[in-house]
Amino acid sequence: MTLKTPSELNALKASLVQAVSDKVKILVSLGTCGLAAGGSKVLDAITAALEESDCAEKYEAVPVGCMGLCYCEPTIELRDGSGKAIIYGNVEPSQIPAILEAGLTSAAEGATVVERTWYYPEDENNKNKALQAKIALRNTGRINPERIEDYIIRDGYQALAKVLTTMKPDDVSQTVLDSMLRGRGGAGFPTGKKWQFAAAQPKGQKYMICNADEGDPGAFMDRAVLEGDPHSVLEAMTIGGYATGADTGIIYIRAEYPLAITRLRIAIDQARKMGFLGKDIFGSGFNFDIELKYGAGAFVCGEETALIHSVEGKRGEPTVKPPFPAVQGLWKQPTIVNNVETYANIPVIIRKGAAWFKTIGTAGSPGTKVFALAGKINRVGLVEVPMGTTLRDIVFKLGGGISKDRNFKAVQIGGPSGGCIAAKNLDTPIDYDTLKAIGAMMGSGGIIVMDEDDCMVDIARFFLEFTCDESCGKCTPCRIGNRRLYEMLTNICHGKGTPQTLVELRSLALVIKDTALCGLGQTSPNPVLSTLTNFMNEYEAHVNERRCPAGACARLIRFTINEKCIGCGVCAKNCPENAITGVTKKRHVIDQNKCIKCGICFQKCKFQAIDKQ
Repeated sequence: MTLKTPSELNALKASLVQAVSDKVKILVSLGTCGLAAGGSKVLDAITAALEESDCAEKYEAVPVGCMGLCYCEPTIELRDGSGKAIIYGNVEPSQIPAILEAGLTSAAEGATVVERTWYYPEDENNKNKALQAKIALRNTGRINPERIEDYIIRDGYQALAKVLTTMKPDDVSQTVLDSMLRGRGGAGFPTGKKWQFAAAQPKGQKYMICNADEGDPGAFMDRAVLEGDPHSVLEAMTIGGYATGADTGIIYIRAEYPLAITRLRIAIDQARKMGFLGKDIFGSGFNFDIELKYGAGAFVCGEETALIHSVEGKRGEPTVKPPFPAVQGLWKQPTIVNNVETYANIPVIIRKGAAWFKTIGTAGSPGTKVFALAGKINRVGLVEVPMGTTLRDIVFKLGGGISKDRNFKAVQIGGPSGGCIAAKNLDTPIDYDTLKAIGAMMGSGGIIVMDEDDCMVDIARFFLEFTCDESCGKCTPCRIGNRRLYEMLTNICHGKGTPQTLVELRSLALVIKDTALCGLGQTSPNPVLSTLTNFMNEYEAHVNERRCPAGACARLIRFTINEKCIGCGVCAKNCPENAITGVTKKRHVIDQNKCIKCGICFQKCKFQAIDKQ
């Protein structure tokens, strides 16, 4: 079926809504994390239970994308037409009969109920009761991503119909600019202003590119949107094409996202068949189509000029700006590059208006931000919070606090290009400007939580090693300067640093920040500079005392046997280097020259007789 007019879209939506059964929906989380945890077996168990009993009259199973509850996958949600719902986590196939029997009347015995902490744009009456506001993720985890009808029921393609039939291209860009939506992929440049730059260029070939090259360690926000709500990105790119005068869209996605690619292919095919992509969309005379381009996993291709070169079949290297891609990009034509989350916000902004969007978040950074929580945190997963939410609320209320009851030390926010935020900044409202003020950055939204057992010097070294590996090598500050930084950090972790090393470390980091060619190199020193600022005491302990306070740097660890030793000999028997000697029932001794710091003795001792220093 090809839809020619908005009235036909509205008629289709009405018929689809009317055809929706009054059955209780069982939403089964089948994003990558859900599938990895066994979600498909849970779906099979639900299907079998419905076939083998009279429950089929009451329930309908719906495979959906990630609900964000990655820490308790497999997850399912039972939801009726009135909005009454219950969510279960860590679901076992054997629990399904009890869950179906309980329905929405009460919690199934033995099953884990998960608290809902979010609201959606359509139920804003509950906004004061929830820390999360799902805008970019409004459909993720609620619809079958492989059924375009599910997207249409939830106002899908209404924004596209609105702009093509009632708005001029300049009005669309102005609406996005008025909303103050800032790019969700890094520095936070105003999206509407970028669109206006491209629209102002002479008529001719222009491009809309979706940057789905999500390469930050611990980040999986864009993947979740593409797997759970691909049509929102397709609709937004088409709207952007109309606003800027582009007729071609390209989604640059890394090949490591097979599920997202599969669902995007299905969505593109469905959108073409219904007339949302292709020629004369909604009878407006506007043409737009989208193709996929696969990346090979190069982190530097997240930078827009390097990404463009990769699409052109060249080596993924950045170029000096200006000219900016909005003026001269792909094949030297005006090109817009926005990331997945940025696009996911566009349809709802067009439908509900810029003024509505600005009621959420802060004055300088309206809207929400999706964060991927990873590391030493109890509830690993996705959260979407209004800008201005504090880090404390994200880590301790939404993330459930630090795992294994350890003490919080820091979070790395913004990926390898971000900064480490210490406990003193936990109550800082998170938005683009406040993060920049404390030496960090929003980045794409990865949050890696660290506890007292993490060495911040080693953490800085870890992220810098990643940057060194991912550098394209085009500019000297990034290619050589970051390698020198990494060597300095390695010397410090190995007990070979000096006070002068710390001086040179900061000096070189600042030089790289000021002179590197692209955003990767310019931000790569951030983990070093932020840890020097917030954790100088750890650097000084490594340099002045040859000691790692966290006990994480193996070269600086010292194991000794204390007076609690009863001479059982277990440590000596398990030592791979025979570095422990002593007689039965007498205190043993560790030869520090032979000790390789493996920690086996520390793990095996049952009497707390071995100290780790």
